[in-house]
Amino acid sequence: MKAIVHDRYGSFDLLGLRDIPRPEVGDDEVRVRVYAAGLHVGDCFSVRGAPFVMRFATGLLKPKHGVPGFDLAGLIEAVGKNVNRFQVGDEVFGACTGACAELVCVEQDTLAHKPEKLSFEQAAALPTSGLAALHALRDVGNVQPGQKVLINGASGGVGTFAVQIAKTYGAEVTGVCSTQNLELVRSIGANDAVDYTREDFTLGELYYDLIFDNVENRSLSDLRRALTPKGMLILNSGTGAQGMKMLLRLIKPLALSPFVSHDLRRYLSVPNHEDLRLLGELVESGKLTPVIDRTYPLEQTADALAYIERGHARGKVVVRI
Repeated sequence: MKAIVHDRYGSFDLLGLRDIPRPEVGDDEVRVRVYAAGLHVGDCFSVRGAPFVMRFATGLLKPKHGVPGFDLAGLIEAVGKNVNRFQVGDEVFGACTGACAELVCVEQDTLAHKPEKLSFEQAAALPTSGLAALHALRDVGNVQPGQKVLINGASGGVGTFAVQIAKTYGAEVTGVCSTQNLELVRSIGANDAVDYTREDFTLGELYYDLIFDNVENRSLSDLRRALTPKGMLILNSGTGAQGMKMLLRLIKPLALSPFVSHDLRRYLSVPNHEDLRLLGELVESGKLTPVIDRTYPLEQTADALAYIERGHARGKVVVRI
């Protein structure tokens, strides 16, 4: 089968289209014919091997798997003997390892049935970024109706889902983005959109119950200035720092939080069947729609990752297979 493969960490130029063996399905797995793979900045990290902490999951010295892609949508062509949620022929979406391939084996617990109203490309855009937004706002932020929520990076992959999910929970949503993305952010439900090139939301007269920061380009003191006295800040970005600076940036808000009135949080989003199914229900009810910036053919995966790494994608980037 065809797949995009890299044998060592480094440049995206190391990625190549190759023939590799077809995976054999395990007892708790299904084998999926992949029609689309959704990409995000974590895929860039897995190919670069940086930040170094990523290697604890992908391999310390060299890639354990070597095929990028954590999100997929496709058609089940084989099921393991313990699988009880799916059958051959089901259209599914979910999270896996090595989605940039024609075939992949996936644990049934990280899959759900594809919403009928979505294309495979749209469904592949949902899993990691949609779950990241859901877990931040529902589980960490416990967003309530009427709360004022600000999404920094509202036009990005996680941000476009976050705006819509916060609205689903009844929040009054402000999205921060660049000039060219103001209309997009308003179109997906934001009550207000702030152009960061012209206005500093941390210096305004509005205060927010929750700030969900997907960019982390502002200091903690700046962000706390825009919070209500008991407000919460949820941080969600692995870009913009390396080495010890990255470690300090990860730890600082957690160390500071017990000593200030604000609740400063980081979190881990882990894919699971029930929450993937919930995303699908939100899609079917018209409350959630993936925003796709660009699609690329499989052989141009390196170009897709380079585009994501530049940090200006509007919504999601998807590879067609």
